Amino acid sequence: MIYLDNHATTAVHPEVVEAMLPFFAEYYHNPSSGYRAGKTVQKAIAEARGEVAQLIGAKEEEVVFTGCGTESNNMVLKSLARIYGRKTSRVITGEIEHSAVLRPCQAMEDVGFEVHRCGVDAEGRLDLGQFKEACAGAETGFASLMWANNETGVIQPITEACEIAREHEIAFHTDAIQAVGKIPIDVKEVPVDFLSISGHKFHAPKGIGAIYLREGVRFEPLIRGGGQEDGRRSGTENVAYIVGLGRAAKIMRVAIEKDRHAGIAANRDHLEKRLSEEIEGVTLNGSREHRVPTCAHVSFERCEGAGLLILLDESGVMVSTGSACMTGKQQPSHVQMAMGISTEQAKSSLRISFSSFTTREETDEAVEKIKKAVKKLRQVQGGDGVGPVMVYS
Repeated sequence: MIYLDNHATTAVHPEVVEAMLPFFAEYYHNPSSGYRAGKTVQKAIAEARGEVAQLIGAKEEEVVFTGCGTESNNMVLKSLARIYGRKTSRVITGEIEHSAVLRPCQAMEDVGFEVHRCGVDAEGRLDLGQFKEACAGAETGFASLMWANNETGVIQPITEACEIAREHEIAFHTDAIQAVGKIPIDVKEVPVDFLSISGHKFHAPKGIGAIYLREGVRFEPLIRGGGQEDGRRSGTENVAYIVGLGRAAKIMRVAIEKDRHAGIAANRDHLEKRLSEEIEGVTLNGSREHRVPTCAHVSFERCEGAGLLILLDESGVMVSTGSACMTGKQQPSHVQMAMGISTEQAKSSLRISFSSFTTREETDEAVEKIKKAVKKLRQVQGGDGVGPVMVYS
């Protein structure tokens, strides 16, 4: 099997598994306990917090552990909503955000918040003019923009957007879930107020995330109880997973410092080149310059992406038609619609995403299988490429 869906989730790194195992059995103690074993677990959490902080250039005390990226986004957005209120504040976000941002914003709008959604250009990058206008027209409020898009991998102009928000005294959150661990991030250089992280996007296990809270920013906890995480996210800590996140953060920090992700980008570029040269009617979507090294977003003329997904799955290649959260929903991607891509092209797209575990041999084999699947589907669907999605053996 060839796994090329690393924007949906990544394999847990063997070193991460090794680091986690002792905390399931030997060091199972509650970190809030006063005896020495509890202190040992406390120390492990502190070390993991330090590793996550180093990955994004933060202070240790600015990192709060959560259960996942969706929780991280919701914690920040709901805190900001409570702080600013709905009478005079504006919520500013983008049309291409993940559902973990779009749906909380929709819920705010439903109860009276003014929500302004900024568009993107044909390459999938934020329209900074729209964003600046939205910030200038806000009496008070907050903004939430993703750092890198989960479907296309396109990196957004977060530095510029953050500067605009600060100029207008707009609190600024970024969903960095598809960026952390893939590209250099330093919150000292890009002074966002809040940043969301999800461990399973960079070889930590599912079920662990974090938020960065800039020192001094006001924050209202979503979960109250025993006061863990300095009162910002109560609940007994998920120690083994926190340790795993810390180890994954260390591995990714070293990889970024040593430019090891260049090999991932080269593998992606190799796939794109072969697909473009060896298959007619291929379109590469999104910015070529501003993107994470892990993602290729490709449209195949006269082919339904859902049909390709089925054929490729049967041949042992795992890809997706977009966000994993949208798989199985037969509708064009809101991200591609915002980019001005036609409905037909949007429905003919695949997201192919890589990691350091993806080999060149796997990539070449995947290209061959994609070529066969495209040829077969075009033959079956006919000229317009909009026939029913069926399983062809």
